[in-house]
Amino acid sequence: MGYRYETHMHTCEGSACASASGAEMARIHKENGYTGIFVTDHFFNGNTAVPRDLPWRERIGRFCLGYEHAREEGEKIGLDVFFGFEYGVNAADFLVYNLDRQWLLEHEDIDREDARRAFALMRRDGGFIIHAHPFRERDYIDHIELFPRDVDGVEIVNGAQLELPEMNDRAKIYAMMYGLPGTAGSDSHHINALYGSGVEVPRRMERAADYLEMLRAGEVKCLGYGRVLK
Repeated sequence: MGYRYETHMHTCEGSACASASGAEMARIHKENGYTGIFVTDHFFNGNTAVPRDLPWRERIGRFCLGYEHAREEGEKIGLDVFFGFEYGVNAADFLVYNLDRQWLLEHEDIDREDARRAFALMRRDGGFIIHAHPFRERDYIDHIELFPRDVDGVEIVNGAQLELPEMNDRAKIYAMMYGLPGTAGSDSHHINALYGSGVEVPRRMERAADYLEMLRAGEVKCLGYGRVLK
C-alpha cells in the first residue's frame, strides 16, 4: 500500500482561477484518501490572485496564504502539506518545489527574470522543476515552449485534461525522448472537481525533496484519471 499525494493544485488565496480555499482543499483531499498535497498556486507571472501593484514583501505574504491555510488545516486532520508554486513563462507553466517563502522574499522580481536564469537560480538553491501540461492547447496559446535541459521532470498525466487526453500522450513521448522522469497531478482548482490524479509513492514524505529523490529512483507511480471525485 503506497502513499498518495496531489502534486498540482490551486487555492483561491493565490490563484485567480480557483474557487476553494487552502483549508477546503486540504479537507477534501483528506476525505478522498490522499496522504498529502503540494499547494502550487499561480505565481505573479501567471493567473495570480495577488494584486501586482503591492510591494514585494506584501505580495509574497498574500501569495503564501493558500499554502499556510492548507498547512494549518493539514496539521489538524493529519494531511501532509508542502509548498510549491506554478511559474509562468509566456503560456508555459512549471511547477517548482522545495523552495519556500524566504527564498521568494530574497529573490524580488524573480517573476520578471529570464526563464533559464530563473530556473538555474531555483535549481542552484535546491529547487526542482516539473514542466506542467507541456502540450496543453488553449485559444490564448499561440505556440508551445519546451525547456528539456532546464527541468527535472515532465507532468505526463494532468488530470484536468479529460477532454483532450492526447495532450498527456504527447507529454509522455516528450519525457521519453529526453530521458526525463514523468509525474502526475490533477491541476484541481475547485472542491467539486478533483480529478483523482497525483502520485503514489512507497513511503511517506517528510519534506518536498523526498518527492524528487523518489522520482529519480523510479519509485513514483503516476495515478491516472477518468472520473471526477466528489
